[in-house]
Amino acid sequence: MDRTVIAFFGPTNSGKSTLVNAIAGQQVSLVSPVPGTTTDPVRKLIELPGLGPCVLIDTAGLDDVSVLGAERRRLTLSILDETDIAVFVGESIPDIIRKADIPVVAYRQGESVESLLQRIAAAVPQQEERFLTGDLVTAGDTVLLVMPQDSEAPKGRLILPQVQVIRELLDRGCTPLCCTPDSLPAALASLKALPALTITDASVFKTVNAVLPPAAPLTAFSVLLAAAKGDVRTFVEGAAAIDRLTAHSRVLIAEACSHVPDTEDIGRVKIPNLLRSAHGTQKIDIAAGNDFPEDLSGYDLVIHCGACVATRTLVRARTRKALLAGVPITNYGIALAKLQGMLERIVIPGSRTRKQSS
Repeated sequence: MDRTVIAFFGPTNSGKSTLVNAIAGQQVSLVSPVPGTTTDPVRKLIELPGLGPCVLIDTAGLDDVSVLGAERRRLTLSILDETDIAVFVGESIPDIIRKADIPVVAYRQGESVESLLQRIAAAVPQQEERFLTGDLVTAGDTVLLVMPQDSEAPKGRLILPQVQVIRELLDRGCTPLCCTPDSLPAALASLKALPALTITDASVFKTVNAVLPPAAPLTAFSVLLAAAKGDVRTFVEGAAAIDRLTAHSRVLIAEACSHVPDTEDIGRVKIPNLLRSAHGTQKIDIAAGNDFPEDLSGYDLVIHCGACVATRTLVRARTRKALLAGVPITNYGIALAKLQGMLERIVIPGSRTRKQSS
């Protein structure tokens, strides 16, 4: 489930941090009479009445005139891309906030936290429930999850998309069967019929496909995320740009989170190696966390991660930026399928291409 992102904007010393602390019931941000006390966005995960799981983001003042004021303003405005509800604390809402295409709630001086939360809840856009597995499964289906446990897999636990899919399958009345690529033959042999769907890590598409019968529908966790959080049709269309890449092309690989790369990292190792091997592409930039470039015009392709920790709002904002710049955009799973010659093999939620198990 995506958390609702509520970001607080306003001039320096307008009371943003005080308000965030009051809502959280604890000190989230440092408060002082010194202008510019909040320098970088400060985040707090929280459950709020009437709103459920949320992220509160305190930001630096929009009118910061200190030596680093311009950079702080840039960081503050970058938060708009991931914001579901903007709360403005101050006298007059600036145009740049009004034009952000998100609901804006103006805080009334002296207003109670309860009253503000009620108005925020009323402003949250209502969205229909979206399943990661979409229309690919129905109650009673057996779904095979092939999950590599390599050096990228966290010790002692599963990664978030795997956990989310397993829970969703249970909620939808399906029977999830989990295995690794090595134990896939044994898992298939234990079934009386082919699984209704097989979901794996896109990096092992070829390995899994070599064992999985052609009649068994196959997809990846990151493909499911692409359909749930982004415009999957745009991502599929964007993948076509991979065929046009050359040694002189420039590619941006964008990660929604920041992490220390591993020797088997998908975005920093596996995809770049495939691009270099297939097309000789050498100009590959990495953007992690909030470091998504404002100017994308110099790129020939953007490949975004599955965005397991990012909101749908952020993914759609980045997709919109790429399209406005005339740059094709795709995501890890679809790009890996394309690079491995398997894009036609995989099934995508909403594509109505589900095959019947035999």
